[in-house]
Amino acid sequence: MPVSLAGQLVVAISSRALFDFEEENRVFEASDDRAYMQLQLERLERTAKPGVAFSLVNKLLAFNAAGAEPAQRVEVVILSRNDPVSGMRVFRSAQQVGLPIQRGVFTRGQPPWRYLRPLAANLFLSTNEADVRSALAAGVPAARVYPQSARASDAHPDEVRIAFDGDAVLFSDEAERVFQSDGLDAFQSHERDRAAMPLAPGPFKPLLEALHRLQREPARHMRIRTALVTARSAPAHERAIRTLMAWRIEVDEAMFLGGLPKGEFLREFEPDFFFDDQTGHIENAAPHVPAGHVASGVANTVEGMP
Repeated sequence: MPVSLAGQLVVAISSRALFDFEEENRVFEASDDRAYMQLQLERLERTAKPGVAFSLVNKLLAFNAAGAEPAQRVEVVILSRNDPVSGMRVFRSAQQVGLPIQRGVFTRGQPPWRYLRPLAANLFLSTNEADVRSALAAGVPAARVYPQSARASDAHPDEVRIAFDGDAVLFSDEAERVFQSDGLDAFQSHERDRAAMPLAPGPFKPLLEALHRLQREPARHMRIRTALVTARSAPAHERAIRTLMAWRIEVDEAMFLGGLPKGEFLREFEPDFFFDDQTGHIENAAPHVPAGHVASGVANTVEGMP
């Protein structure tokens, strides 16, 4: 039988999102890729430190051994602009820390996002903004990881915790466009009048659906806990809740913060990762939790570009 990833939650991740290669990256930026390759080769036996998304990947992979019978539920693939020589250290470090990662694509500086299609990836995490934007344009949930983000808490070893913003992440940016053009009062009125009308899907609905499927499968010792963390407040809360109900997807927690800074609330939730479309929210969250920017929606429109 041919090998297939069908039915699995597939996460594609860059080397710098999985491991802390910031020191090596500074060598690359100060010199060239050959100096970087040589340094990575010299450090082949030195285990890389965990990166921002390490906890998320580690816990998701634990689902493969957590079922009533061990089964492949999650696949993690390295998708990196690294060269193949440097890729050896990525695989070696993964092996040394017990991450069962077998697949990788290394493109030596070329955009790797095009390989997301044959992988049928449910999520792409990278530190490269251009790759993230290209992935989103291709319909793949993707986020630019902030390397300076705090690392995840180790307080919940048996629970994957993920926090999502709403508009332009889980939902479309329809309401956000009203807010941007006409202000808060118009936004509240728009959402109150359409409370029973589900919002269109945003770029991360497919990931939430995949997590929901994984959550429903019997698993020992591993769970998923999700949170909606949004600047919405009453009366605009109702449309968000009813949209999730229409999708038949449940979240465990919902925070309707009415514009309050999200960082301290996220610190208390202790997610393995937080996704938001606005850089201001990510910058507020990053000192507290692992965070990634979803470059979608009107808040990320560059003049002349979608």
